[in-house]
Amino acid sequence: MGRIFEVRKSTMFARWDRMAKAFTRVGKEIAIAVKNGGPDPDNNPALRRCILNAKSANMPKDRVEAAIKRAMGKDKTDYEEVVYEGYAPHGVAVMIDTATDNTTRTVANLRMHFTKGGGALGNSGSVGFLFNRVGEFKVKNAGQDLEELELELIDFGLEEIGEDSEGNIIIRAAFNEFGNMAKALEDKGLEVISSELKRIPTTTVELNEEQAKEVLELVDRLEQDDDVQQVFYNLK
Repeated sequence: MGRIFEVRKSTMFARWDRMAKAFTRVGKEIAIAVKNGGPDPDNNPALRRCILNAKSANMPKDRVEAAIKRAMGKDKTDYEEVVYEGYAPHGVAVMIDTATDNTTRTVANLRMHFTKGGGALGNSGSVGFLFNRVGEFKVKNAGQDLEELELELIDFGLEEIGEDSEGNIIIRAAFNEFGNMAKALEDKGLEVISSELKRIPTTTVELNEEQAKEVLELVDRLEQDDDVQQVFYNLK
């Protein structure tokens, strides 16, 4: 156990807020969830997760409802979830989750971002083996005993438990146990602040400050692209 956090990087939603992309990102997630499972959150776990994350991003309820209605409309945009891989400067592996309605545009833009940032867009599978995909839940810390909670959740796919820099409980579960863990937390009455699928590096690359700045400049460039949902990398 211990503190779980990303070094040299602030919390995900704080970054998206600064780039004015949080609502757009959640809106795309809602559109995809509605397309795949329908507009009723009671019968669509993916949509429930999106609504939870919208709340975490301070997205107003009326905007969430509007996004659901838009996803059901005749003029809805059909987004495709596509994962891209590449290398940032100094051998740092990068994985990009996108939601796009035009893959030709997306791949051209990403290739441009990598080139300008001193990296290279790679082929599928070029760096994916360096990351584990997990479900990550941020839970309000109400004084729970982490060791006891760990024992209670071990049968629901728990892989790691700890705290973030704000004192919230961070729970990571195996990718294929995401639904089971979500239900377990709900059944136990724990207040889940947000839940998402993440890609955690199995090995990391340590760089000096100047080199790390070059990597993070490319990450920022990628994150600002309209088609990009999340960027993961193995910089320590």
